[in-house]
Amino acid sequence: MANSMKIRAKSKDGVADVKVLITHPMEGGGRKDPKTGNDIEPHFIQDVVFEVNGKAVITASLSGGVSKNPYLNCKVAANAGDTLKVSWTDNKGETDTAEAAVG
Repeated sequence: MANSMKIRAKSKDGVADVKVLITHPMEGGGRKDPKTGNDIEPHFIQDVVFEVNGKAVITASLSGGVSKNPYLNCKVAANAGDTLKVSWTDNKGETDTAEAAVG
């Protein structure tokens, strides 16, 4: 799922406010297809990692209980010009990584 993320990060006094929007179906697997009646397979992000200048600063575990196209917001120690990298892996083995410069 290349280009599945939009990242914004702005630093003030050494703390960056990070906002990430991930395009992903986040299907929990508890529903049935209304047309066929078949179960819909689970397909959701399991792990998200935030790195600043190559060092992991936050790791998060998600589940099928998170809504479609999740929006994540956190604060990390970072200064303007630092490199922020966000990576995710889902339960089907799909991954994506995006980088942004902290403003």
